[in-house]
Amino acid sequence: MILTVACAPYDRVRALFDGRVTLPGIRLVPVPIHSEQSFPRAFSRAEFDVTELSLSSQLIQVSRGEAAYDAIPAFVSRAFRHGCIYLRADAGITEAKGLEGRRVGIPEYQMTLGLWLRGILADDQGVDVNGIRWRTAGTNQAGRRERLPLELPPGMDVRPLPEGSTLNAALLAGEIDAILSPTEPLAFAEGDPRVLRLFPDPRAAAAAYHRRTGFHPIMHVIGLRKEIAARHPGLAGQLYAAFEQARRLGLSDLEADLRHSSLSLMLPFLAEEWAATKALLGADPWTYGIAANRAELEAIARWSHAQHLSRRRLGVEEMFHPETASS
Repeated sequence: MILTVACAPYDRVRALFDGRVTLPGIRLVPVPIHSEQSFPRAFSRAEFDVTELSLSSQLIQVSRGEAAYDAIPAFVSRAFRHGCIYLRADAGITEAKGLEGRRVGIPEYQMTLGLWLRGILADDQGVDVNGIRWRTAGTNQAGRRERLPLELPPGMDVRPLPEGSTLNAALLAGEIDAILSPTEPLAFAEGDPRVLRLFPDPRAAAAAYHRRTGFHPIMHVIGLRKEIAARHPGLAGQLYAAFEQARRLGLSDLEADLRHSSLSLMLPFLAEEWAATKALLGADPWTYGIAANRAELEAIARWSHAQHLSRRRLGVEEMFHPETASS
């Protein structure tokens, strides 16, 4: 059997892509593309056999009974997002509560970054996120659209900016007051003083959040096309085990690199950063599986329903293929 595998070429999947990790009787065909390219192709036409998926969009489809993929709890993308909230300096917003009732831009309302940041703002900062006036567009490039249709209740104000707009331009023009985006608005990247971050020291804010919650935000999962999983019992479990093996090899590769006299990465303080990461997150800071991440997954399910994305509050086990229930 041949399986196409679409995923960004992360260090935690490298061993699957270079052949060090194999599945018996299966030839994996790597498709090393980033999520900006794989997500639209996965959610619109289920193009790949195995693919990286937006966790938020996957939960929407599961709740609607429309998911083309069964997810496995291999969390290939995790990211703290406190540094992804940008403000117009003259908007008069000095704390998170100041976002209430404002016009806030985001590339897609449903994106996992938005799910997480709204959850953090609501739970950690007491913000009424459903009362924010959400505006969608590409951060620096026009043309971004929601990958799935939204089902929002009356009164929620979520709408796209006019055709040709970008969040960066809208912020500078005073059409919106803030931006939530994984990509820096161009003005901020260029040092424009008119744009600043809500959390001036995002690393410190993220570290404090982790200490309070234990969460290391899950962004993306791996999906196996349902029709393939149904035809091949046991494959989902094997695939999870393969991704877990690749993750462990990626961790070993990193540790081995640090033992060499010359680093393979152009990061002169890699050893110090790795030590700081382990001090905060533990010796194994990028865990897969349900058991180690249950509290975080339960929060994600709660937020997805509270933010009117999933039709109902999902249970953790129904998010993933049954063969991974004991992971």
